[in-house]
Amino acid sequence: MSAFAAVLDTLQNDAQLAAILTGGLYSGLEMSDITRQSAPAAFDEFAEMRPCGLLKVETVTPWGPHPDTAREYLVLWLYAQRDVAAINTARERAYRLLHRQQLSTAAGIFDVRHADDVVAIEVAALDVPAIASRFVATVNRG
Repeated sequence: MSAFAAVLDTLQNDAQLAAILTGGLYSGLEMSDITRQSAPAAFDEFAEMRPCGLLKVETVTPWGPHPDTAREYLVLWLYAQRDVAAINTARERAYRLLHRQQLSTAAGIFDVRHADDVVAIEVAALDVPAIASRFVATVNRG
């Protein structure tokens, strides 16, 4: 299991987060963006986007804070047509689930740290408000 898979698994298997993100939480390795074709469950009967998320790998650096480590930067994109409060609550829940956690020793993860949030984004292509929440996983490369 990779660091990305461990983070995605943690987020997707949390009942509280699932209750908030009624449109689902998707892998950025399986789709580049949430569309009506790639994720029909993310949209309601009026074709408006439900609160949903998309986890993507942003970049990987070949260095980390310890010998033989690297850093994997992950971005959790949160979207909602109207319910901005829901995606803000989802942002806070993801922080509690991931920040300063060692999710999987089998995946070689030392820990995950919250890096930053960009709130009040308007995604023109989707015509929805969004939040981008960045996390950094320190992983073993040795």
